[in-house]
Amino acid sequence: MLTLHHLRIGRSIFTVWLLEEVGVQYDLKVYHRDPKTMRAPEELKQIHPLGKSPVIEDGDLVLSESGAITSYILQKFDTQNKFSPTHDDLPGWARYQQWLAYAEASVFAPLLIKLLLTRGGVDHPVLGPFSDAEFKLHFDHITRQLGESEFILGESISGADFGVTYMVSMAERLGLLGGYPNLQAYLQRNTSRDAFKRAIERAVE
Repeated sequence: MLTLHHLRIGRSIFTVWLLEEVGVQYDLKVYHRDPKTMRAPEELKQIHPLGKSPVIEDGDLVLSESGAITSYILQKFDTQNKFSPTHDDLPGWARYQQWLAYAEASVFAPLLIKLLLTRGGVDHPVLGPFSDAEFKLHFDHITRQLGESEFILGESISGADFGVTYMVSMAERLGLLGGYPNLQAYLQRNTSRDAFKRAIERAVE
């Protein structure tokens, strides 16, 4: 059975959500952050040398990186391609791959900078303005892509939505979504899904 190593307060709850959406049987191992440093516990390094989460184990395979995990889970378990285009639709598949990679490849950095500055309680003459400008650039882009659609690639949820939803939720926690009502609605729709509620019940509460 596939095992997900889940670190409380962070990205991996969205991998739990993915597994619940796909309907995969899985084992969940939960880890807690150090309350002072907010770092992951050393036990995670016994699973993967980076000590990060999410990490999955499936037989002899140990896999990190959220996008790679999403691709693997869908390739193995989403046999009807409910969550991703087939390779026969090469342009659609390429757009999907772009948005699958986009969330953490491009959007995460300015949000992380903002998070660290907020935790530190100080601003920075270079990093603060850079983060603000990058946030607006990317979230305006996400807003245009979403438009009036239910999900980031149209009217059906895809693997790309799990990462994008994480970025939007992170922006909400930082108090940055005030000017983005359609992204607030997008986040509310996704976190109201039954599979997301099951993920919260299993992994958080």
